[in-house]
Amino acid sequence: MGLQKYKKKRSFEKTPEPKGGKAGSGALRFVVQKHDASCLHYDFRLEMDGVLKSWAIPKGPSTDPSVRRLAVQVEDHPYAYKDFEGTIPEGNYGAGTVIIWDEGEYEPITPAKGKKAQEKELLNELRDGSLKIILHGQKLKGEFALVRAGGMGDNAWLLIKHRDAEASSRDITKDNKSVRTGEPLAPRHRGKKKPAADESGEAPPPVAPMLATLTDAPFDREGWSFEIKWDGYRALCFRDGAKTELRSRNDQSFNERFYPIYDAVAAWDIRAVVDGEIVVADENGVSHFNDLQHWHSKEDGPLYYYVFDLLWLNGRSLLNRPLSERQELLRGLIPPRGPIRMGIVVETSGLSFYQAAQKLGLEGIMAKRMDSLYRPGTRSKDWLKMKIQQRQEVVIAGYTRKRDSPRSFSSLLLALREKGQWRYAGKVGTGFSDAFQKELLSKLKPRDTSPLSGPLTGGAALPPHTEIVWTEPERVAEINYTEITPDGVFRHPSFVALRDDKRPANVQPETATKSMKPSFLPDENDAKVRVGKRTLSFSNLNKKYWPDLTKRDLLNYYHEVAPFLLPYLKDRPLSLNRYPNGISGKMFLQKDVSGQVPDWLHTLLYHPEDDPDADKHFAMADDEASLLYLVNMGTIDPHPWSSTASRPDHPTWCIIDIDPDKQTYDQVVETALAVRDILSEYGIESYPKTSGATGMHVYLPLAGKYTYEQSRTLAEYIASRVHERLPDFTTLERSVKARKGKLYIDYLQNRPQATVAPPYIVRPRPGAPVSTPLHWDEVRKGLDPARFHLRNTLDRLRETGDLFAPVLKKGADLRRLLETGKE
Repeated sequence: MGLQKYKKKRSFEKTPEPKGGKAGSGALRFVVQKHDASCLHYDFRLEMDGVLKSWAIPKGPSTDPSVRRLAVQVEDHPYAYKDFEGTIPEGNYGAGTVIIWDEGEYEPITPAKGKKAQEKELLNELRDGSLKIILHGQKLKGEFALVRAGGMGDNAWLLIKHRDAEASSRDITKDNKSVRTGEPLAPRHRGKKKPAADESGEAPPPVAPMLATLTDAPFDREGWSFEIKWDGYRALCFRDGAKTELRSRNDQSFNERFYPIYDAVAAWDIRAVVDGEIVVADENGVSHFNDLQHWHSKEDGPLYYYVFDLLWLNGRSLLNRPLSERQELLRGLIPPRGPIRMGIVVETSGLSFYQAAQKLGLEGIMAKRMDSLYRPGTRSKDWLKMKIQQRQEVVIAGYTRKRDSPRSFSSLLLALREKGQWRYAGKVGTGFSDAFQKELLSKLKPRDTSPLSGPLTGGAALPPHTEIVWTEPERVAEINYTEITPDGVFRHPSFVALRDDKRPANVQPETATKSMKPSFLPDENDAKVRVGKRTLSFSNLNKKYWPDLTKRDLLNYYHEVAPFLLPYLKDRPLSLNRYPNGISGKMFLQKDVSGQVPDWLHTLLYHPEDDPDADKHFAMADDEASLLYLVNMGTIDPHPWSSTASRPDHPTWCIIDIDPDKQTYDQVVETALAVRDILSEYGIESYPKTSGATGMHVYLPLAGKYTYEQSRTLAEYIASRVHERLPDFTTLERSVKARKGKLYIDYLQNRPQATVAPPYIVRPRPGAPVSTPLHWDEVRKGLDPARFHLRNTLDRLRETGDLFAPVLKKGADLRRLLETGKE
């Protein structure tokens, strides 16, 4: 397993936990640490393969052979962790107090001579799911077995004491003291403020379930986990002493309707609030909502309660703990037998999980940020759902029937809520039996007038001898369909089931969010997120930077585009255009960042001409963390030098900056094509991009082979040649007044410390335009630079790749052109 997961979950600048530690050459060691984190538990760790293989034991170890204690395997810990006692500060993973409850040497029961041979035997047993060991601790002694628990996932094991001289029925966990200090585990300090209601020892009030946002495609992503989207009834379990409640998402009781699940929950030895889904599954483990809706007794098939989240445990709210931690605790509570189960959770690999779900015929999959908090009643982008089957909840607005037909009705008329009114959404005539038709008809209330805001559309003409019976829009149904017409009507719908657990007022058309990748930032206004080796604190994420885009949207974009953008920023001093209140707020240009950035962010020392004794520093964005740190400061578009800090006098590229005044963009295009044609005469390739504003930039790769003076000479010569060709609307005059409204061909950007917007940068203008590299065949009459913006650049990049990549490669041979320019 290695230590990657361990390190990824922790910020070692903020936690006293050890980062590493080399195993010694002596006997194999074990340690049991008592850990008062979100929930009190014991961590059982065995030295193996240079690390500590680790299991969390919610109820602690037992020396009674008749007791099997659940042990959930967690990430490997470094060897030095065996000596860790102390407090992990709030805000860190696993926050709480840790003591060394027991420690000592251990060995495999199977004889093996020497430490290497013992480790080899233990690793084989670990792989096979059955570890048999002898502990020589101060509290735990004798033979134990760690056995993988079948049917509960790969991480679920059972810790079992063998019947030997050390076995005992006494509760060994009543010994609360550290074997190092002799002190008991101190109660966890939570500050002096009065605890909120859901942090007290009393059960919390009912909570509404957290909801997911529909997205259009699966993805692979670090920091995300993937689960099955169950086809059943969402159900919250409230378990507190003698009180047990099983509630639907609209707070209706399931206690009697799904009595086998209620009985299992009532016998569950926990004080908790758990979120999950009640399903009927076939022999392949596939759930079908229609089977569940018609479930009346055990003869109709086995019921299961697949749980996936833990909201409250033993008097403590877990709403503000990361999903990964909540699920880790939940896994340790699942009964070894019975209908309460926890489904498969797969990290990172969403694409292959989706493909496997397709083959099984599942409804879809869920994707969840592993660090997401539980937000009751909120539809969040921290949880996403990807459907394999096209489904939609609808409201029944009426039905049609033929006068001479024996059937109760021919089709149901469907409606969706839009702008406060019900609109027609199609009709469905398949998917129900005659018996179900009669049952359904008894649940519909006829009315005299149509509840719809307009007429039937989408080819809804009625067959001869057919009449419409309108009904009150009170019943929710779920349908399958193939597609939706432009006027919002479902094609080829098929009835799935009535949804008694849904309210008509909550039924809305689901539109999949389309994006290259999901948000890497959570929904909170402020958040701490790991970026590479750094943990960054992001603030005011909900602030509007554009009328319809937030600071979060900007940071998400730069996170996604970083692999393409960073090569044009790395090792280059930056000018920062800062808009801390968005594009409608005050802007200021910042070059000196002395004392305003962390030590790890690279800077370049400089001495300004007007104050040569002053030490000032340009910022540089050498990695994603540095870029996002600067953007979080309010920077919308950092502009880099044309040269690097390591070779400041030799630019990487030469720029022809085409800056229009009152010209059309067609004239900008004509000017850019003239630049290309002149350079082509000398066999030199050039690369165009929109400026992200009103102009265009044409780059020539130099690869640092020439000086700024040579680059400026080259640019001036090209600009003058273009002006000769297009004298009617171009100028070389730098003064705005002297230009007299003409398009300015700017060659003076090719000077030391001058900066220009790089490719893929967002500009602080309406619509969030992006400076976008182009194919030359795109540079033609009718080109609109506003087509390229924050919302579609990532999709374009996915198709085109980095068109500007040659700019950073082998530089052009400019000797002939430079000689001509000098003349």
